[in-house]
Formats: sequence, C-alpha cells, structure tokens
Amino acid sequence: MTEPKKKFLAALEGQSFDVPPIWMMRQAGRYLPEYRQVRKEAGSFLDLCYTPDFAVEVTLQPIRRYGFDASILFSDILVIPDALGQDVRFEEGIGPVLKPVTNPQELSALSKEGLLEHLAPVFETVRRLSKELPGETALIGFAGAPWTVATYMVGGRGSPDQAAAKLWAYRAPDEFQVLIDLLIEATGDYLLAQIEAGAEAIQLFDTWAGSLPPAHFERWCVEPVRQIRARLKEAAPHIPVIAFPKGAGPAYADYFKATGVSAVSLDTAIAPEWARDTVQPLGPVQGNLDPLLLVAGGEEMKTAAARILEALGDGPFIFNLGHGIVPQTPPEHVAELLDFIRNFR
Repeated sequence: MTEPKKKFLAALEGQSFDVPPIWMMRQAGRYLPEYRQVRKEAGSFLDLCYTPDFAVEVTLQPIRRYGFDASILFSDILVIPDALGQDVRFEEGIGPVLKPVTNPQELSALSKEGLLEHLAPVFETVRRLSKELPGETALIGFAGAPWTVATYMVGGRGSPDQAAAKLWAYRAPDEFQVLIDLLIEATGDYLLAQIEAGAEAIQLFDTWAGSLPPAHFERWCVEPVRQIRARLKEAAPHIPVIAFPKGAGPAYADYFKATGVSAVSLDTAIAPEWARDTVQPLGPVQGNLDPLLLVAGGEEMKTAAARILEALGDGPFIFNLGHGIVPQTPPEHVAELLDFIRNFR
C-alpha cells in the first residue's frame, strides 16, 4: 500500500485542503529561547550552520513546538560565497560582513573547486533531518537566488538599495554575468547535493528581486532561476521548487510562467485577492502574512490571516509569512496563529 503524500508536498502538486499546510520562513530562530541557548553554545553563526548536531537541533525545535507541516534546513544563503572562497563572517548586531568582490580580478579568485566538500556538513544535516523528522513533516532544502547572493558578495553586506551590485550590472553587464553564471552553477550543485541527501522540496530566496527595473529583473532574477530550475528538473524531476522573488509585485505571474517553478511564495505587499485571480491559476502559492502582525498578535493578526485564507484557501495553497519571523515575535503568538488557521473552517 502506498503511503499518503505529505500534506505540504501534495499542496505543491496542486491539491487543496480545508486546512492548508503551514510552515514559516525563519521558523527556527532568535524568537525561540531554545534556539538562543544553542546559538550561545555554537559560538559563531557559521559554526552553527556547519555543525550538524547544532543545525539539526535548531531545525527540529519549531517542529517539536508547533507541528509545522514542513521543516526547512537551518543554514544561510551566504554559505555559497563562503564555499567559493570569499571571506564571510557574521558580526553580532550587524549581520553578515563579506570582503567585497568588485572587479574581474577579485572574481577570478573565487572557485567552485572544493565547494561540495566545504558544504559537506550541510548535507550531513539534511541526511540526519530526513531520518529524524516526523513521518508527516516534509523537509525543504534551500539556497539564495543568484541575484540576491551577488548583492551581498559585491556590496559586502546588506544594503537598502543594492547599489554596488546594481552599478556593476549596469556599467559592465558582461563582467557581472560571470559572477551570476558562477552562482548559477554553484547553486545548482549545492541544491542537487541537498536533494541527494534527502531534501524533498527546494526554496530559492530572491530577497532583493524587487530592487531591479523590469529589463534587469528579467536578466538577473528570472533567467538565473529559470536555469537552476531547468537543471533540477532534469536531474530530479520529482522535486518541487518554490521561488520567493520578494518585491516582484505585478511581475509575479510572468515570473511564475517564465521560470517554470512549481510554486511562488508571496511577499507581504501582495493582495491575496489579486494573487487568487492572477497567480494561483498558474499553480500553488505560499504566503503571505506580515511578520509584524505575528508580533502584534490578537484580532488584527487573525483578521489578516482570515483574509488570506478566504482568498487563497480554495486553491493550492501553503500558509506562510510574507517574509521571515522576526526576533521580537512572542512564541505564543505563533501558537495562537496556528490554532486559528487549523480551526478556521
């Protein structure tokens, strides 16, 4: 007898549910006291990502607490530049700090050689999670999309306008293409290794997609994700891929069609009724409660969640946030939201 499909994976195949599957971006993180304890033990943030004992534990913590339908590997999108040979560190109160790559000479110092060996601890974490997660919980692997990872590599840290990467892409697009091509190849290798280790779905995070004008959005956001998706589909056709082009706005539908991904994750700015009429007919959607409504809790949170459920709940849909859980989120508000969703109908 065939085992029933995990709810999250069934939704990605187009199935609808009275109670949609639920997980949340950054569901493992600083809002949980048990995470903060492990983070203290781990030392540096990269040590947390690269030590399977710690990474497995923090991935499992929100599953034990809340019983989410999917679990996402605990890691970071910047392990790719780290594995390519860029100097990457995380500073308390500042976040990621990288030695910027700003010209072809600095770019030529990066190499895919040894990439998978460097990232072997991540694959060990995936292998262990695939055995330790509850049978009904799907395991998501992930990576940053090339454009977003490139913005950190060129700028040296997060920025409000991604100016350094945009200026390189505008002034010398052929040079910048070399960096994007390297990231397309490295990201494909990385994700295929996660799939081989046991990841059942993939999410690509393009956090800074919304910073580009349309023609550049096509070249630097759509085309790289299309290429990665095509490679994954050829090598692992059974694995669904979710893309999160945050800030894509009205381009969401065209992005969905052009990239060939299995589903898109909606950011907070997308009206759920618009998504129902424009995006959901193309396939499953995921999203998109404002993370600060989760901080606020109470009736405003429930009203917003109800609007999302009413608009999107009759089609293929996964409930999530419009970006990641923020550190100041009360854990009890997550429990309150899950209880509301699970008893909505």
